Amino acid sequence: MSDPWHMLSPEERLFADVLERIVAKDIAPKAAQTDETSAFVHDQLATLAEAGMMGANLPEEHGGAGISAAALLRAVEIVAAGCGSTASALTAHYLATDSILIGGTEAQRALWLPKAGRGEALGAFALTEPTAGSDPADMKTRARKTATGWHLKGSKCFISNGGVADFLVVYAVTDPQARHRGISAFILPKDTPGFAAGPPEKTMGLKGGHVFSLTFDCDLPDEALLGTDGTGFRTAMKVLDNGRLEVAAQCLGMARTALEAATDYAKTRVIGGEALAAKQGIRWMLADMALELHAARLTAQDAARQRQQGHRFSAAAAMAKLKTSEVADKVADTALQIHGGYGYTRDFPLERLTRDLRIMRIYEGSSEIQRNIIAGHLLAP
Repeated sequence: MSDPWHMLSPEERLFADVLERIVAKDIAPKAAQTDETSAFVHDQLATLAEAGMMGANLPEEHGGAGISAAALLRAVEIVAAGCGSTASALTAHYLATDSILIGGTEAQRALWLPKAGRGEALGAFALTEPTAGSDPADMKTRARKTATGWHLKGSKCFISNGGVADFLVVYAVTDPQARHRGISAFILPKDTPGFAAGPPEKTMGLKGGHVFSLTFDCDLPDEALLGTDGTGFRTAMKVLDNGRLEVAAQCLGMARTALEAATDYAKTRVIGGEALAAKQGIRWMLADMALELHAARLTAQDAARQRQQGHRFSAAAAMAKLKTSEVADKVADTALQIHGGYGYTRDFPLERLTRDLRIMRIYEGSSEIQRNIIAGHLLAP
């Protein structure tokens, strides 16, 4: 088969090759235990920091790797192929640093991005609320101007990294009458008085990538405001375009692991004197899995190309997330089916991959929201 990553530069290929070896040696072997213990992936993120992955989404002038969008897609896929929890925590960090890169001042970028890119400060992106998921304009968290800065009050839920992050980018309403134009963002260090995180949620999958409920009753200085007042919604939407492409990369990685596991099992599992792979029904299942995964990867790569060229790629990102998340679910489920009863046990990775992948059709905008975004672009005047 042809190389699906032919668009990468020689340097980016080397970066990906080195990362693949690191993930295979130091991250993938810990995935099952991480799932079993629900321990946060601190050690895995430290390993990725040494490999340059904590700043892979950032340009070189802000302390990042300066790789292309296609190379970032490939890199996140590699991490997710080894451990979905690690990839989830990593990309949640990207949401925070992308917020500062896109919406912050030069002073804020200089203060936060280099250390975040080195892995010295873990970030979290605090947008979702109990009554404001799909439509951020419904959020109830408020930031009120004071004589010395801002007072932030409210709550968030399902915030990846929220209780373990060194800093958070928190979105809040500063002008309730202005709807979307009345949303701003704030950089909140973890030790800010009045900030509290609950215990990690008990989730179905991605058990090493923790999500938290958060509460705020905080006084913040003027310089905590990300960029300028009222620009938070626009920043968040651009960040989510990036995030949806990174969710697509996670789906590609975990689906690839599922397909490889099913292929290896079909070659070695002997029933009735012959390998499963000799049976036409199994061969067709493998072929369909490979076909759908290839189509999903091309969809994501097209979105990465548009991102790299500086185009607004909201529809392409929505297509990438929708296609890859739904394909990955099917691939993992079919791979589990090929394994039969063994696939339902924790001795094989399919049970964990199936659980880890289920959230991909929900977070960063559900499949239904992605369809609305795509339809909105089709129907726009």
